Amino acid sequence: MKRVLAPTAPRSTSAARGAPVRGLKALALAAAVACGGAALGLLPAHPAHAHGAPARMVPMVKTLEDFGATVRWDAFAKVYSIQRNSTMVRVKPGSRDALVNGKPVTLEAPVTLREGKPYVAAGFINQVFQSGLDTTFQVERTASPLNPLTPAEIEATVQVLRNAGRLREGLRFTEIALKPPPKDQVWAFALQGKAVSVPREASFVILDGKKVIEGAVDLGAKKLLDWKEVEGAHGMVLLSDDLATVQAAIETSPEYAQALARRGIHDPKKVVATPLTAGYFDGKDQLRQEDRLLKVVSYQDVGDNNYWAHPIENLVAVVDLVAKKVVKVEDAGVVPVPMAARPYDGSDRKPLAPFKPLSITEPEGKNYTITGNTLHWRNWDMHLRLDSRVGLVLSTVSYNDKGTKRKVMYEGSLGGMIVPYGDPDVGWYFKAYLDSGEYGMGVLTSPIERGTDAPENAVLLDATLAGYDGKPTPVPNAIAVFERYADPEYKHQEYGKPNMSAERRELVVRWISTVGNYDYIFDWVFAENGTIGIHAGATGIEAVKGVRSRTMQDATAKEDTRYGTLLDHNIVGTTHQHIYNFRLDLDVDGEANELREIDPVVAPNTRGGPRTSTMQTTERTVQTEKQAAQKFDPATVRLLSNPARANKVGNAVSYQLIPYAGGTHPIAKGANFAPDEWIYHRLSFMDKQIWVTRYDPNERFPEGKYPNRSARDTGLGQFTADDQPIVGTDNVVWLTTGTTHVARAEEWPIMPTEWVHALLKPWNFFDETPTLGLARPKAK
Repeated sequence: MKRVLAPTAPRSTSAARGAPVRGLKALALAAAVACGGAALGLLPAHPAHAHGAPARMVPMVKTLEDFGATVRWDAFAKVYSIQRNSTMVRVKPGSRDALVNGKPVTLEAPVTLREGKPYVAAGFINQVFQSGLDTTFQVERTASPLNPLTPAEIEATVQVLRNAGRLREGLRFTEIALKPPPKDQVWAFALQGKAVSVPREASFVILDGKKVIEGAVDLGAKKLLDWKEVEGAHGMVLLSDDLATVQAAIETSPEYAQALARRGIHDPKKVVATPLTAGYFDGKDQLRQEDRLLKVVSYQDVGDNNYWAHPIENLVAVVDLVAKKVVKVEDAGVVPVPMAARPYDGSDRKPLAPFKPLSITEPEGKNYTITGNTLHWRNWDMHLRLDSRVGLVLSTVSYNDKGTKRKVMYEGSLGGMIVPYGDPDVGWYFKAYLDSGEYGMGVLTSPIERGTDAPENAVLLDATLAGYDGKPTPVPNAIAVFERYADPEYKHQEYGKPNMSAERRELVVRWISTVGNYDYIFDWVFAENGTIGIHAGATGIEAVKGVRSRTMQDATAKEDTRYGTLLDHNIVGTTHQHIYNFRLDLDVDGEANELREIDPVVAPNTRGGPRTSTMQTTERTVQTEKQAAQKFDPATVRLLSNPARANKVGNAVSYQLIPYAGGTHPIAKGANFAPDEWIYHRLSFMDKQIWVTRYDPNERFPEGKYPNRSARDTGLGQFTADDQPIVGTDNVVWLTTGTTHVARAEEWPIMPTEWVHALLKPWNFFDETPTLGLARPKAK
């Protein structure tokens, strides 16, 4: 990941505004390349005041906006506020002084008004943004062993394979990524700065027709270490490549064309194909598990920029990705395609009144620093990277407690997720998407746009992943980092004395992935009191079903809405679920941890007095992996504790584990399937909210490494099959949360973000309130 610095040539329309130059080494050149440098008159060839010549003036607003900054005029204070990433500049017309992150800089010429419009000296950008007063980004003097592969390392990996004679036409990469060093060495680097002794390695996964090949490369020695075929596995769907295969297959299939014609569609190019994983049903769907297949559900493009609103119902094409053709068409009868225009951007109606400006400013700069991929905020330190499968990964998360860095979490990320639908009809029964395991949610990262996807004070970070062709692929604006106000940290008003309260701040690390019709927002939220919040938000467009009913008064409505909600004329939102699992390798003050449970109980009063009952607690330690896998009961307090470490009064230091939903559906209850459904043969993680397993660096995904068309559970069900003891051991916590999505009219044609949550909360981890000292008594 690299710092966002200065604009380059425009990129695709899906990218955020103000495309940035990437790379810390670009810092010294940022102002020179912005807006074309001297060619646009920003950087004079000679000093502005050479031999007493006056400074050449340029329009301030256009110049700075072209540079990627925002400019606002505060009429009350009569100050211009200029913000670009982590730099905030405040300057008054007529003044030779500017404040850059709260510190003064003398300008070569004051801001001048000409016919009411501000002008600045041509060297203003150089002076202000090269002032050295922005300390948010710092040079990484020793690279972290967890830093993701650089573009050069990705290219080197491919070259090693080519030199070894392993590459040939038709091979495609689903992954080229860092193979992390041993955990103990990484912690030693993060906490003591000790160098890692093992060589830097890259792992890779390749698709060769139906075959899956995985291996590793020694990047220093430029040597192939491993190359092996994975028996019985199907690799990920490569949307960037397989989508083209699927679209071409349905456009050239005579049988599919005939099915379209029966629905009055005579141009297959007006049909938009969606490549969907077929799942596995033990042959009950007449499909062979060994074939590399996708099922295709299609939509008609009617020109309203929302083909999702026009499903071609009861029609499914099965495409063989190796043969690159339709091998089967499933047609359960014609249902008219809903044709009413439903643009999801609201372009068919009068715009709502815009918001008045809401300014979020940090006039003295950021409270956090980013050094390479390491983020430091207040007492927190952590490493960030983007993974092609699970997206944002946070590592070596530690908390500085009165000068001592204490371990909290070695690694945290989305483990996996599933979106299962409940409709048994031909176009729906197989829909149970494992978005990260089957499609790769990191690859599908959505560029974050400042001001809408994240607040204006956010810093945006880029990443690089390997494309299916093995080439380094930039991921612009992949991660946002920002600080926000989060209500009072605490407050007390003692009678007759000044109010005492403290402001709570939170640091948010945000990543967004778009998987077909849905967009998923993931926030990791850090509070100075030691709490870590994990929030998953679903938005985008619902996958809807075409039906005959226009209203609930139609005779067909009862049957049409058996598996969903009528959202619009001829459109049903099918009931489904969003179930997320987070892999949390917690190391609470060290690796020797255990799961403890505390239950509040009502017990008889045995000590006399008028009370008949008391409130007490019972505590137990969970012994094994299978015992730890359980439904979430909100009455039970679950702790990951370190029995070898105690706070000042002798309580074991712990973190509380809380998976919950919230919003429309407050309880994360698990999957809504009968126990004999075949999906339970393949997956276990979705039906229990808390799992704890012994640490194994190869156990990374709750659905297993290769879940596409899998016939059995190679994830958490397999990880816990040996039921290892988990008392005083290095353990991984897996928290599952989610919601049953019963559709409603307010979510159509676009869905406001619906959040579910998990929470990690310190429990006797500290000796006292960790934010004591933030507050100062305030006079009345």
